[in-house]
Amino acid sequence: MGRLFGTDGVRGKANEALTAELALSLSVAAAHVLDEGGQFTGDPPLALVGRDPRASGEFLEAAVVAGLASAGVNVLRLGILPTPGVAFLTEACSADLGVMLSASHNPMPDNGIKFFARGGNKLDDELEDTIESRLTEVWSRPTGASVGRVSGDGVLTALHLMNRMATSGQSLAQLASVMTRLPQVLINVPDVDRSRAATDPELIAAVSKAQAELGDSGRVLLRPSGTESLVRVMVEAETYETANGVAQRLADIVRDSLAL
Repeated sequence: MGRLFGTDGVRGKANEALTAELALSLSVAAAHVLDEGGQFTGDPPLALVGRDPRASGEFLEAAVVAGLASAGVNVLRLGILPTPGVAFLTEACSADLGVMLSASHNPMPDNGIKFFARGGNKLDDELEDTIESRLTEVWSRPTGASVGRVSGDGVLTALHLMNRMATSGQSLAQLASVMTRLPQVLINVPDVDRSRAATDPELIAAVSKAQAELGDSGRVLLRPSGTESLVRVMVEAETYETANGVAQRLADIVRDSLAL
């Protein structure tokens, strides 16, 4: 059996590879491992849990919340939120742990669990390995007032948004107007060695060159899939033609440099 944690948390087909039982066990193990490692500073510790709109997110969220609360962690449910939002709020709220339920670009039947440490940072590989190795361990369970409490369901997100509107004196439409939508092109390059995506010299040089060409008018994101033998190439630019041209060029280099 391979490593449970991939490049972006634990992913798999919901209710098949990624079950409620596994989600609960992962959450309990993560709480204990991080607490024992001195990662928790709250008394009791606080975890934020968000999810994407997938139907399976509801039962997985319930399992994660139950696992954390049973380990003595207070849980604030954020509701449906993008992954960067959970990372941001984990830091902004000084939470001890963040959890995102999402499989990103994976097909709808899939889902995933991604943990964020204090500060909103992804867990180190070593911590993930420790959590995985202790999934079946028997823990000392808190009781009574020591059991974690659960609240939220998007309330925190709404409060932060309304606070920003109140302090700035701007409407929601005005706040949203600062974001400029750029054309985006995403290409999935299959049947390549995803493990070398971050270390191949030719590919690294090509990405750096593309980003330099785009400057502040666009961005390049190249990342391996967490579950499939493919690499995703995403490019944003001022025009679709520019974004598509850069993305196609990088995709060709990925095919050649990371060929199996």
